[in-house]
Amino acid sequence: MTKTKRRLFQFVITVALIALGALGLNRLMASKTQIKKLKPSVPAPMVRIIKVETGPQSVRITGEGTVRPLRQISLVPQVGGKVVFVSSSLVNGGEFKKGETLLRIDPEDYRLAVILAEAKIKDSESRLRFVEEESAAAREEWYLHRQGGGSKTNKKPPPLVTKEPQLAAAKAKVEADGADLRKAMLNLERTELLAPFNGRVSQENVDIGQYVLLGQALAVLYSTDAAEIVLPLEDGDLFWFHVPGFTPGKGPGSAVTVRARVAGQEMSWPGKVVRAEGKLDERTRMINVVVRVKKPYAKKPPLAVGLFVTVDIKGHSLPKAAVIPRSALHQGHVVWVVDNDGLLHFRNVDVARIQGDVVLVKAGLKDGEMIVISPLKAVSDGMAVRTVPVN
Repeated sequence: MTKTKRRLFQFVITVALIALGALGLNRLMASKTQIKKLKPSVPAPMVRIIKVETGPQSVRITGEGTVRPLRQISLVPQVGGKVVFVSSSLVNGGEFKKGETLLRIDPEDYRLAVILAEAKIKDSESRLRFVEEESAAAREEWYLHRQGGGSKTNKKPPPLVTKEPQLAAAKAKVEADGADLRKAMLNLERTELLAPFNGRVSQENVDIGQYVLLGQALAVLYSTDAAEIVLPLEDGDLFWFHVPGFTPGKGPGSAVTVRARVAGQEMSWPGKVVRAEGKLDERTRMINVVVRVKKPYAKKPPLAVGLFVTVDIKGHSLPKAAVIPRSALHQGHVVWVVDNDGLLHFRNVDVARIQGDVVLVKAGLKDGEMIVISPLKAVSDGMAVRTVPVN
């Protein structure tokens, strides 16, 4: 076979194979069943739900403030002199009891003043007795003279005869010297400075041997019998608790719990609302409510002055309210309720107060209902959902 015939033969074989393949492909495609296009079903969205529990709930109002002393004074002497005694408690941070001697000024000069005043009053009392005797003798002599002349009279002797001006002056001198004695004794008492209350020292500027002047500030003392915290609160917050003298009602103020972290420990102290300050803050329009805690230094660590604290005020109680997470509230007053058929419904509720991460609902929810707490991008009233309960 020539080369040309061999090529022609190969070409014919190749065309025949291609034709057979095309024929087989057509028959295979003709025998294939048609696949129907189906629209896939969209699964219902998965949501987390919680069960509503209703019952008595107390409104809680939270504020923050700084602890300050109930009473704070400057220790100031009422007499001058050399300091001869300083109590070990009279140091910055020192603690003292009511009536304790904090400081003593040299009393010797004041003792001498008392002795001199006592001598002066004895002298003036002696002079008074002498003038009284002279007055009585002059009165008796006047009556004898009038009766010796044969005439009887009911007239009183003239004041100059009975030495009434001298008698009055002597009495006044006794009273003046008595006042000087009381003043000298008072100055002697004032050489000893006593603690006016149970407290602590926040500043001191005195030591033994120092000469102090009348009216000189020697230390700053504050009472530890009670402490106060001023809480700036919005006007609407005061609706929920009692402030004596400010909100309607009688009796003591609402109870509070003061919380703070001191010395690495979470501490708490009970207290009460006692009053509101005289006027609103003109810049913030807030009302300053004053809370008082008794015996802040009774336990250790103490509720120290200057400590920044959080105060939880126990407000009025709602008889049948529900507490739900903040994430369950939408558009200010709407919650999503899931019924027994797995359908989501919008529900308007009466919100009493939002307290941090929770919402206090006064009305609109029933005990045992299921509400959605997870977010949804697209939601409609009556849509079907799949639920996952959250404990």
